[in-house]
Amino acid sequence: MGRTSKVVTSGLLICALAAVSVPVGMALAPAFLPKDPAVVAVLPAAQEPPTALAEISDVAPLLDTAPLPDAAKLSVDLQKALMFDGAGTFSMYVADALTGQELFSQAGESPRIPASNLKLLTAGAVLKTLGPDARFSTRTIAGADAHEIVLLAGGDSMLSAGGSAQDLAMGHAGLATLARNTAAALAAAGATGPVTISIDDTLFTGSPLNPTWAAEDVDAGEIAPIYPMALYSGRTSPGVLSGPRPQDSAVAVAEAFAGALEDAGVATTGTITRGAAPAAAQGAAVGSPGTVLASVESATVAEQTRYMLEESDNYTAEVLGRMVAVKLGRDASNAGAVAAVREVVGGLGLAMGTITTTDNCGLSASNLISPRQLVELLSLMLADPAADIGQALPGLPIGGLTGSLDDRFVQKLELRGAGLVRAKTGSLNQVTSLSGYVINSQGRLLVFSVLGNGLTGGGAAARPVVDTAASVLARS
Repeated sequence: MGRTSKVVTSGLLICALAAVSVPVGMALAPAFLPKDPAVVAVLPAAQEPPTALAEISDVAPLLDTAPLPDAAKLSVDLQKALMFDGAGTFSMYVADALTGQELFSQAGESPRIPASNLKLLTAGAVLKTLGPDARFSTRTIAGADAHEIVLLAGGDSMLSAGGSAQDLAMGHAGLATLARNTAAALAAAGATGPVTISIDDTLFTGSPLNPTWAAEDVDAGEIAPIYPMALYSGRTSPGVLSGPRPQDSAVAVAEAFAGALEDAGVATTGTITRGAAPAAAQGAAVGSPGTVLASVESATVAEQTRYMLEESDNYTAEVLGRMVAVKLGRDASNAGAVAAVREVVGGLGLAMGTITTTDNCGLSASNLISPRQLVELLSLMLADPAADIGQALPGLPIGGLTGSLDDRFVQKLELRGAGLVRAKTGSLNQVTSLSGYVINSQGRLLVFSVLGNGLTGGGAAARPVVDTAASVLARS
């Protein structure tokens, strides 16, 4: 699942595609076309918008001699961009990535609701704790009864019902593959059906729903009850991005696995139960209680984290947060996961004393963090893109091109940011947010965060304000 990617093959676009090692920007705006079918229809074929991102080659480093933007002019331009006709306030903080020098602040140190910008904290904690190359296993275990198979959840929320797709993040591990391999193991052990399928999802504890999430958001499908295994990040299919979700993702996985096992030639009883998998016995024969029959591996943690950021996926964020708690030996509950992420982010160097977090995806309106603190975290990632936490940077959407920014920065006033702004989006009913970085027209790397709160007209309606502010940075 995913969004259609677009590209503008200009030098400026390459700036946004590379995480940090990028060529110096140019003073001209990219030749980016608005999404107006009436305009596109009359263009020569050579000027039709492309449909895929270009490969990057011969990327030059930024120059530390590039001048800083004129602070006075930048302040005037940003204050103008942040003016809003409706109710609500906008807070913004901008810093130079190389020196950390403050370039602009409008209530930049005031805590605000960040919406999905909070996922930046989760990304940093996940990559630092689990490591970018880690994977999660979903296994079938021989049960205590010869006719029982235990489906052991290992933290993969991106399973598919089909075969494993090794080139994808979503569906990297497929239940059809797990079923075929399980059937082969049963045949080798001389076991015959019908079999009963049990679920061991004891990896996570506590309520599967965070008490700070609004009931209407749950009902609208913004999130679903959290389990340590799920299909399509807790959705019914990879192409469905909204609407009703499975209320028990572990059962949804087990039902899909049972169907795949039937297709693989192993009859099932049609009964799905819950219970802990038997402990493995040393030297036990294949098929003995506790032995692993088959397993499938998830995409890497880096790939899952980038998916979570690019698509702003709430379910993936919450599962990854709980896996941080598991790694640290904490209770993998809502509270345990929040505490674990806070512990790790604090260890990275971000002072957590004035930061309030009550979930790990940003859906809760109780989260509070300042634009400056988000800039500080992004600066830690940008300081060493090769480090574990730096592996989050490629997951930031690109303005007008990828992920949750693919349909933004395409209006006339925002074109200067198309292909240049790389940032995490956020939106709640009265909140809009954007935090990331941009290479300006002089080739200077600027880090920014802008948070709009109290937007009674709706967060989505105020997005042009934050997009225009980011575009001001691009042309500074």
